[in-house]
Amino acid sequence: MSGAARRAHAPLAAVVLLAGCATSAGPQSSEAAATANMQLGSAYLQQGNLPIAKEKLERALAEAPRNATVHGLLAMLYVRLGDNVKAEGEYRAALSLAPGDPEQLNNYAVFLCAAGRADEGVSRFQEAARNALYRTPWAAYTNSGVCLRSVKRDAEAEAQFKRALQVRSDYAEAAVQLADLELSENRATDAYNRVAEFIRVNPPTAELLLLGWRAARAQPNAVNAAQMAWRLQNEFPDSEQARTVAANAGGKT
Repeated sequence: MSGAARRAHAPLAAVVLLAGCATSAGPQSSEAAATANMQLGSAYLQQGNLPIAKEKLERALAEAPRNATVHGLLAMLYVRLGDNVKAEGEYRAALSLAPGDPEQLNNYAVFLCAAGRADEGVSRFQEAARNALYRTPWAAYTNSGVCLRSVKRDAEAEAQFKRALQVRSDYAEAAVQLADLELSENRATDAYNRVAEFIRVNPPTAELLLLGWRAARAQPNAVNAAQMAWRLQNEFPDSEQARTVAANAGGKT
């Protein structure tokens, strides 16, 4: 949900060039080689080239066995490979080397929630969110809410989404999750008002407009539904959400 694996082609090219320059000047240090292999492994992981990612990250680990970021990336790799035992071992290794690191805590919490270990996952999310050095605590609160919803603890989840919006009022994902929860509990008016107030002061997203449209239809309020549909189809005409509205214009979804 966060992190080091989110790299694009431009950083990859920069890393390749850096490695080439270092080689021409003389042998790389283990630290420099580990950094290059870690960045390459991260980029290949993002691209979905798992065999090459594994090769690069294993090299980085051999060169820098106490690098927490390398262990965290290996954990994400093993998740993608379906090896949860190795993944958890790498997450634990990362946190033993960097105790309290909020990025590692958040990523490990995502893993725990996906494994059905909600209490452990929520605890890790909360630890990350409380860390003053964490750049995106609102994301940790939102993730915590999603984890709680997955085990049908909706009242607790709602509190987490609201906490995320208290910390960052323009965080659209928290608004999406909260409105979706309200709509799932047949609180259509609450859900519609949530969306309407959010997009009154913040840029809309396609997902929020779709939720507003669904909530308006559930009330039912044809005028509000038409307004949400119009904005969705004009501001996000090529989105999956706009296609959903067009395909279901005649009935409820």
